[in-house]
Amino acid sequence: MPKGYWIGHVDVTNAENYPEYLNAARPAYEKYGAELIVRGGKYEAMEGEVRSRHVVIAFESYEQAHACYNSPEYTAARKIRQANAVGEILIVEGAE
Repeated sequence: MPKGYWIGHVDVTNAENYPEYLNAARPAYEKYGAELIVRGGKYEAMEGEVRSRHVVIAFESYEQAHACYNSPEYTAARKIRQANAVGEILIVEGAE
């Protein structure tokens, strides 16, 4: 079964409060077995427009990635993120 991934491209608009999101998301990540593959870090934009922060999170399956995103735990965290950042979050199925 292929893994599921969250891919996020984010511009933090309120760096002072953004750590609240990271703390609030932790219980959802733990509950759904999230594995942080990329979280910020050095990058080079090779093509197109990009945001300043990039995140890749792996889950056991595409369904597990959706379950985490739609969970009550992450719904609360998502509201904090949306108040302190703008960006795009994709859920994609990995290659087999």
